Amino acid sequence: MRREPHVRFCERAAVRFRRATHRNIYVRSHRAGERVMASVSRFLTRKLRLKVNEAKSAVAQPEERKFLGFSISNDGSERRIAPKALDKFKTQLREMTRRTRGISLQQLVEELTPYLIGWRGYFGFCQTPRVLTNLEAWIRRRLRSYLWRQWQNGHNRFNELRRRGVPKFNAAVAAGSPTGLWRMSGHPAVQQALRNHYFDSLGLLRLHVSAQA
Repeated sequence: MRREPHVRFCERAAVRFRRATHRNIYVRSHRAGERVMASVSRFLTRKLRLKVNEAKSAVAQPEERKFLGFSISNDGSERRIAPKALDKFKTQLREMTRRTRGISLQQLVEELTPYLIGWRGYFGFCQTPRVLTNLEAWIRRRLRSYLWRQWQNGHNRFNELRRRGVPKFNAAVAAGSPTGLWRMSGHPAVQQALRNHYFDSLGLLRLHVSAQA
């Protein structure tokens, strides 16, 4: 039986593989995927004398596999950020915005900026803008929670809310609430006091940049 076209191409082009190389091959069906995987494995192990990591090799739907932090929708129409990459991003942000750091919100935003610039530069060209805008909202909520803790007690929280234009009754209700920090970060009074444009004024980077911008 003739070798698969991709194998013949590798031979003709004298393709060289690094010691640890990750490759995704996309085909039209699961059956074709099994055939291609078998032929590629034979080529790598017999011709190039390389070891194939069976634990990391599989035939699956495109959106079930990741490559360099991205995954592809099953119909091939969208380039998405892989779930593990999103989890890693949130883990890093949680560490950087932990509520016990004791620095000002402005300092915190400045520390976040280099990481967000780098992350956006790599993942910003995904084709799922809603994911980016949802992450922006999540980051702002983390920062609201951070600031709510820094205000420390009901008296200070009431004054800060009033200073930012929250009506007296709403400020009193929010300041006297025993609700936890994360839930309070989504409270209407807190969101009114710390609107999106407030974080923009601090220099908080946007992850999604529209084509018109």
